[in-house]
Order: sequence, then C-alpha cells, then structure tokens
Amino acid sequence: MADMTQSTTSNSARNADAGAITRFLRATEIDTRLLGMLGALLIIWIGFHIYTGGLFLTPRNLWNLSVQTTEIAVLASGMVLIIVTRNIDLSVGSLLGLVAMIMGVVQAKFLPQYLGFDSSFTWIITLLCGLAVGTAIGTFQGVIIAFLNVPSFIVTLGGFLAWRGLAWYVTSGQTVAPLDVTFRIMGGGAEGSIGATWSWVLGIVACLLVIVSIIGSRRQRKRFGFPRRPLWAEYLLSALSCVVILGTIWVFNSYYWPVGIAKKYAETNNIPWPETGLDISYGISVPVLIAIFVGIIVTFVATRLRFGRYVFAIGGNPEAAELAGIKTRWVTVKIFALMGLLAAIAAAISTARLNAAANSQGTTYELYTIAAAVIGGTSLAGGTGTVAGAMIGALVMQSLQSGMGLANVDTPIQNVVVGFVLVVAVWLDTVYRSRAK
Repeated sequence: MADMTQSTTSNSARNADAGAITRFLRATEIDTRLLGMLGALLIIWIGFHIYTGGLFLTPRNLWNLSVQTTEIAVLASGMVLIIVTRNIDLSVGSLLGLVAMIMGVVQAKFLPQYLGFDSSFTWIITLLCGLAVGTAIGTFQGVIIAFLNVPSFIVTLGGFLAWRGLAWYVTSGQTVAPLDVTFRIMGGGAEGSIGATWSWVLGIVACLLVIVSIIGSRRQRKRFGFPRRPLWAEYLLSALSCVVILGTIWVFNSYYWPVGIAKKYAETNNIPWPETGLDISYGISVPVLIAIFVGIIVTFVATRLRFGRYVFAIGGNPEAAELAGIKTRWVTVKIFALMGLLAAIAAAISTARLNAAANSQGTTYELYTIAAAVIGGTSLAGGTGTVAGAMIGALVMQSLQSGMGLANVDTPIQNVVVGFVLVVAVWLDTVYRSRAK
C-alpha cells in the first residue's frame, strides 16, 4: 500500500511538472523543435569545449565560427524554399564555385585592363557580374524543371557536374589571386569588421527592434481579436532576446586584432603604441551582417508576401495550389532564380574570405546546405520550414565541423558524422510529423 501511494505521488508530481512545462511553452509560443535544436547546439558546444580543453568556447573560436557559418547560412535560407516546394537543389556548391571563379577573373584579370588596379568601381562591377550569372543559371535550371517537367533532382544533379566542370574551364584549374581590397571586406578579417562601438550600436538597435516588434504584434492581435501572450511571457521573451543579442556582441568585442596587425594600424594612423599594447576589437564581421540581412529578407518574402504564401501552398498540395489559380511553374522558376542569387552572394563571401578564387570552392556545400535546412526543421515532404531554423541548422553543422577540427578528427570521420547527423535529422522529422497527425 505504501509503495502504491508513493508511486501515485511521484506520477502526480511528474504530470504536474509536464503540465507546467506545457503551459509555459504555450504561453510563450516557443517552437519546441527550435528549442530542441538550440538545446542540442548548447550540448555540442559544451561537449567540444570540455573535449578540447577549453578551446571551443573562446571569443576567437566563436568569432571564427560565426564567419565560417555565413556561406552555408546564406545558401540554407534559399534551400528552405526549394525543399518546401518538394524540390531539391544539388548544384549549389558547384554553382558557388563557378560564380567564384568568374568574379575572381573579372576583378583580377579583366577589369584592371580598363580601370586599373584598386579602382573604386571594381568591387561593385564584380559583385553585379556574379549576382547576374548566379541568377541567370538559377533561372535556367528553374525553367527546365518547371516547363520541361524534368525532376529537380536530375536537373540539379546535371548542374552539380556541369558547373563544376565550367569552373575548372574558366582558368584551366588555376587559382586567381590576389583580389580587390574593397571586395575583400565582404570576407571578414580585421578590415571586414565594424569594431566595438558600431557593434554595440547595432546590438542596441536590434534590441529596440525586437521590443518594438513584440509590442506591435501584441497590438495587432488585440486589434483583430486574436489571443495574446501573457504580459510576463512578453517581458521574458524581450529580456531573453536582448540578453542573447548583447551577449553575442560582448563575445565578438572580446576578440582583438593580432599584435602585428594592430601595430601596422597604429603606424598608419600615427597612433602612439602603449606599453601594454593596443586592444582593438573585431566586433561583428561584415559577412555575418550580410547573412543576417539575407535571412531577414528571405524570411520577409516567405512570411509576409503573397509569393511566400504561394510557395508554402505548393508544398502543402501542388494540385490544389494549381487549381486555386497559382502559377506554380513561375513560382518554381522564381525560387530557383533566388537560389542562384543566394549562391552568388555566398560565392562573394567565400572568395573575399579566402582572398582567392579556386575551382574547388563550394565542394560538399550542397550536403551541408541540405543538412542545415533539414536539421532546422524543413520537411523533405514539403510544406514546412523556416529560414531562422535553417540558419541555426547551419550553425549546428559548422559547430560540428569546427569542433571536430579542433579535436583533430580526420576528415573522413567528419563526413561520417555529418552523414549520420543528416539521417538522424530526417528520422526525427518523420517521427515528429507522424505524431503531429
């Protein structure tokens, strides 16, 4: 009898705890899948930090991790829309490599003949050429898929082979370097960061925008009679968002320029060199700002514009979407054109970061991009996915790669781990969808 009483009491306690957690999640409207992914990311970070003897969670490694994540994050934001419509793009890595080689040749070999070296127009002409080529190739693939009814898997698999071959053909496999000074700002580094002051300014502005957004959302719900979150949930979400934003800024500002670069900067600007040295913070890097901007724009397109509603409608039920009058073929062309544009942006970041263009750029990026989107909650069955989730998924993938690199794990084993994680992510998505029915 005593055992039964104790068992009943413990079950009641567990049910009460589960009920409290459920009520908390409903009140705050936090996505459980997103929360689980953030929990997994935290476990990965802590695990690698312990295993590497305290090397992972340092300002230097976290800053480098943010820069290394940007290319996959940009690609993953577009891959979400591709997968949501029940398509796939296996050519993004090869397309990135081709566009990178074209931008390298344009600014290092072609434009100097007409504008000279270090012209203020070189970087913008180069970038526009890359964006045009990427968008054109993406549109070309989209037209074949939409109007010739060739499966996206086959079309982009052909692009995976063809664009990589053309990337080699542009310079017969030769690496192009060095690149324009202004163009290299898009790759990060000491000159490609905004420093401590502007980082704090952007952090504070971001916090204010989050608070204004939450207040605006609450007013809109009240206006249309929709249920609102409790005030304590609004305060909690605002506080957590500000803590994460300002904490990230603090970490980035805690990483300083190397002594050699700082001395050169001091000599150039006639700054006396103090005995204790000169601490100059990197702050937020330009490629991270580009990735955040891309994520915001694609999220706006996916959630606020009619085009975004069409994309999710096609993914939910293509036949019903076509019967409803949606021009599904043109929507397909547009999402692949957007994917080509984003591949060009990622190519610019990659080329600027390396200060060189090589035909091997973007190798295996298609694997990491698809994995990031799936890990971020994008369903391969179509109709479901978020850009924010995909970008966090990109951070998870890059964290695994960075952590294994610090732990001196061989590259073949790294690929095994990435493949295993991808399979597990798809399995979890299947389980989640089956329980949601």
